[in-house]
Amino acid sequence: MTDSISLADKLATFGDYWSPRTITTFNECDVMVVKVKGEFTWHKHDDTDDFFLVLKGNLDIELRDRTVTLGPGELYVVPKGVEHRPVAREEVHLMLIEPTGTPNTGDKATAAARKLA
Repeated sequence: MTDSISLADKLATFGDYWSPRTITTFNECDVMVVKVKGEFTWHKHDDTDDFFLVLKGNLDIELRDRTVTLGPGELYVVPKGVEHRPVAREEVHLMLIEPTGTPNTGDKATAAARKLA
């Protein structure tokens, strides 16, 4: 990679929700940006933690025993195997980092296809 990456510029290239865009890779992980709004499905990842960094807006990450609320510049890592559901009451912009090929729903059959930004 020879040039810097503007997260804002990448986010400006699409408008759909819950459809992460890979912007680069890092140590066999996808670094992605995504716009979210509404509720995602309850899910878990058996083999990897789930990294969320809020760039814009406020995100609730519902866990079975509590809710973690994040604002801009805040991050949370859901430990592997823990059921969770991201909820955005308004449009939220996120950066995600996951091992390449990790299904966003924890299940390859229901996962969104990976897209490049």
